[in-house]
Amino acid sequence: MKLMTWEEAVQSLKQQPDAVDLVRACFYDDPLRDAAERYWQSSEWRAVQQFLPTHACKVLDIGSGRGIAAYALAKDGHAVTALEPDPSNVVGAGAIRQLSKVTGLAIDVVENWGEDLPFPAASFDVVHCRQVLHHARSLTQLCAQIGRVLKPGGSFIATREHVLSRSEDLPAFLKSHPLHQLYGGEHAYLLDEYIKAIGSAGIELDHVLNPMQSDINLYPETRESTKQRWARKARLPFAAIVPNAALRLVGSLSDMPGRLYSFVGRRSVRA
Repeated sequence: MKLMTWEEAVQSLKQQPDAVDLVRACFYDDPLRDAAERYWQSSEWRAVQQFLPTHACKVLDIGSGRGIAAYALAKDGHAVTALEPDPSNVVGAGAIRQLSKVTGLAIDVVENWGEDLPFPAASFDVVHCRQVLHHARSLTQLCAQIGRVLKPGGSFIATREHVLSRSEDLPAFLKSHPLHQLYGGEHAYLLDEYIKAIGSAGIELDHVLNPMQSDINLYPETRESTKQRWARKARLPFAAIVPNAALRLVGSLSDMPGRLYSFVGRRSVRA
């Protein structure tokens, strides 16, 4: 079967009646302006905001897609550069430009790959990546470029990255992914591979968030909704009885191929 482009794959998914919830959860629904606003209001973004500077700063959003995170960053008052190699008006750079125009939020769009960032060293206060590192053609090179353009002490945030426990689990994950069979562009790495590549770029990790540890990874669920579900199943009177430590423990024990992790750190000032 001939593989689709990313745009064709997303358009195909949107036409499937049983994929409505998935499309909304992935923020592929239209109009884009409404999807981006819903992302900005989401529990996922509220969790990301906890790791972002509260003052306006210069942010690079790598692998920006159709621009929902770039929109959220710009709406929070940051000066945003969205890096997206796909020119598509549906899922790529063209969509981000349209989103910027209709919302009036300034977003500088650069069509390029993350492994070869066209920016001087120490250009950005923050580098943000949402579901990007696992798509890297070279994870080490992408992280090295991120480390190069980050200012010393600058923040690094990579969210919702697919993780494997064993390399041999990759085929099972790819077979289960609803879009991989259409366009063939998904991937996943071992947790240690992410940590090693990030560290080799001079980035010191402050948080390695497992699948159950943050609303970032749990979206569209939350820690609260998960605890409520667990409490009902265990016939507990209150969800508050379930400690966050229980979610963290369960998340750390998960062995599901492709489970989501997020990484938060800073560019070393010593490098």
